[in-house]
Amino acid sequence: MDALGITTVAAAGAALALLGAKARQRLALSRAKHPSLTGHVRMARRIAAQLPFYEYGEAEFVRVDGAPDDVAARRSRGFARLSALYRERYATTRAETEAAKAGISDLQFTGRYRVPFQFSRIVREHLSAGSFLQSASGVQVTDLDGNRFYDLTGSYGVNLLGTDAYKACIAEGAGTVEALGPVLGALHPVVADNVRRLRALSGLDEVSFHMSGTEAVMQAVRLAQYQTGRRRLVRFCGAYHGWWGDVQPGIGNPRPANDTLTLADMSERTLTVLARRRDIACVLVNPIQAMHPNAGAPSDGSLVDSGRHAAFDRGAYAAWLKRLREVCTANGIVLIFDEVFVGFRLAPGGAQEYFGVRADLVTYGKTLGGGLPIGVLCGRHALMRRFRDDRPGDICFARGTFNAHPYVMGAMNAFLRRLDTPEVTELYADLDARWNARAAEVNRRLEAEGLPVRVVNMSSIWTVLYTRPARFNWLLQYYLRLEGLALSWVGTGRLIFSLNYTDADVAAVTDRFVAGVRAMEADGWWAGPATSNRTIRRGVLREMLAVRWRGLRGRTSPAGNRAEPEAVPGE
Repeated sequence: MDALGITTVAAAGAALALLGAKARQRLALSRAKHPSLTGHVRMARRIAAQLPFYEYGEAEFVRVDGAPDDVAARRSRGFARLSALYRERYATTRAETEAAKAGISDLQFTGRYRVPFQFSRIVREHLSAGSFLQSASGVQVTDLDGNRFYDLTGSYGVNLLGTDAYKACIAEGAGTVEALGPVLGALHPVVADNVRRLRALSGLDEVSFHMSGTEAVMQAVRLAQYQTGRRRLVRFCGAYHGWWGDVQPGIGNPRPANDTLTLADMSERTLTVLARRRDIACVLVNPIQAMHPNAGAPSDGSLVDSGRHAAFDRGAYAAWLKRLREVCTANGIVLIFDEVFVGFRLAPGGAQEYFGVRADLVTYGKTLGGGLPIGVLCGRHALMRRFRDDRPGDICFARGTFNAHPYVMGAMNAFLRRLDTPEVTELYADLDARWNARAAEVNRRLEAEGLPVRVVNMSSIWTVLYTRPARFNWLLQYYLRLEGLALSWVGTGRLIFSLNYTDADVAAVTDRFVAGVRAMEADGWWAGPATSNRTIRRGVLREMLAVRWRGLRGRTSPAGNRAEPEAVPGE
């Protein structure tokens, strides 16, 4: 063989070797994805885009699980009673919400997605309690009609110490910075104390301030890419890191996120990918995923059956984080803890202290602002640097007009100082044991009465599980509202207690919670035919296929177009 032939063969061999290496890398990446749709975000988005709209009629929706006549009649009477009570108790709050909704896009969105879409219109018409509140005190809030509720929303994670504490932080902070006022760009002296305290809490070298948790995560990822020279970021299946495109590559993001890898949480195959690839800049961890690894945030809007599951094993998740830390260190990957949601809820030093693992960058938000909006990034000096001494034009730019706003910095300082008080130190004492015992008591009460509901908790964050396959679990949030429990728009997926709940407060919540479950049981919503979650899901899928591909025609009503299945599955 001549030289040309030898060169050609060698080139072909090298090309085949390269293709083989890429194929192996691609296979390893595919195996490191979670097998669910949540783990395959592009496929999930394609499928979601094809879901057809249809909804149940008012007489029919009580029978969608094939319930017999007597059960359907119980449900109809129960729903009519709920509807009448909602109209009576929440009239002013409801009217104010309806008047404002046309101009507030968020209300339009949350109103539609509180329950599975097939039931949404009926629920909006009959069970709206409104979205306005007039006051908050202790662990309770009051609506425009004067109804008082125990607050289980936690203000989406903000409310750690209780609303009274945050009112005091805001007032104290405003007084601290009053002489300077809203002068932006320059720093109020209180910032220096905030930085000192944040460095001590995080164990990291430097701090940057942002306007939201989403912005803090954006900056963390950008700095990791800048300092490593790599473009890929890894997020774990189901985890939420804000609404910006790169960390929300699936449903809800209209743009592709080509640099984002979504891998399985707590997976050996994921560790293998991290160890072998050389293009990964950072790994994002949201510690709340310890409750439900590889699943999205639980919401009643997606609760079509009783398939929601959650469990918390602190030791197992800590062991996973330690292994993840080792792999990231060995391969020059930046480990980022996104503590915007859990913040200082688990321990004064956050998830790093709680799980015993140190991150390279940590983001905070919500709680830290003392009741005002904030995003904070803490990190190692080598990663936080936004410029290079030897290349003055090579920078990693990030600024914001309202970064380190004096009033926010003042409220933050008041909050950080409170963390050092004996009263707050006492709240952290035996934190897990106290909240585990409270959740266990709720489960004991529910089990004693034979009710098909249980709770799982990660400290003061709870989620509700359903032990009997059913189509109507999403209704529980409306029974709980009538018992004086306020939940966020995701319903029973997240119950977030502030740490100032006393034993007496939790006992009152427990009584009301059990009463709400009992009332829902009495109205027959869990009395459908014996079935399974798989059967329910298959039935819903058949409905969708019928509407999408068999061209079922819906009737037109004043409420809009409604496609109703000719026969509702009753398996």
